[in-house]
Amino acid sequence: MSGGSMQQTAGDTVPALELKDLRKSFGHTEIIRGANLRVAAGERVAIIGPNGAGKSTLFNLISGRFEPSSGDVLLSGRRINGMRPFEINRLGLSRSFQITNIFPKLSVFENLRCGVLWSMGYKYTFLKFLASLTDANDRADELMAQIRLDKKRDVLAMNLTYAEQRALEIGITIAGGANVILLDEPTAGMSRSETTRFIKLIKEVTVGKTLLTVEHDMGVVFGLADKIAVVVYGEVIAFDVPDAVRANQRVQEAYLGSAVADSQGGAS
Repeated sequence: MSGGSMQQTAGDTVPALELKDLRKSFGHTEIIRGANLRVAAGERVAIIGPNGAGKSTLFNLISGRFEPSSGDVLLSGRRINGMRPFEINRLGLSRSFQITNIFPKLSVFENLRCGVLWSMGYKYTFLKFLASLTDANDRADELMAQIRLDKKRDVLAMNLTYAEQRALEIGITIAGGANVILLDEPTAGMSRSETTRFIKLIKEVTVGKTLLTVEHDMGVVFGLADKIAVVVYGEVIAFDVPDAVRANQRVQEAYLGSAVADSQGGAS
């Protein structure tokens, strides 16, 4: 009885992010075909699937870059269909991209300060001297330490290594205080050692937040995610803990197959 009660309580909890029969067509081509997903607050979810499965399109629908053809995207129970990306961001969802998206001619500190200004209520008030905004400057310093770039404070972003630029983008992504974070292939292009360090960093900076990440590296997926959503032909065919997804026959047939076997062999 207690187990049933717990399940009822969990079902009644408003998810941090929910997709309801989400569909997206481009002309006569349907890319997302009735995707459904419920992500609880604080969960780390990896979205995987073959090339062309619709993973990036899902991210674009969630973050407001695309508008659904039908269905709903709910952020903490609120329908966000049709909202512009900056409006969704102000409601608590932030996203990074496959291609590093930073201000190359600003310093590390200046990049992070730009990220915190709006969330701290300064909006477009440029009459204030930025140096006098003690709270914003302190928050930027905190973020800089969090992403381990405090020793690069005054270095222009364009002069950072690739991995450092990705870390800076993570810092900018969380600077606004968003509760739901979307990361699009965050470790792409990194060496194995850089990837290992970056997974640790992502875990640290997203504590208490809801995380969705698109990732092709199965080592990253199984090392980072609490749950895995498998997208094939625009549908979520499985959503479960990593071990259950790894053992799912339908997932293996549709996507994982040798990738899972290789990761198991590599681990041994």
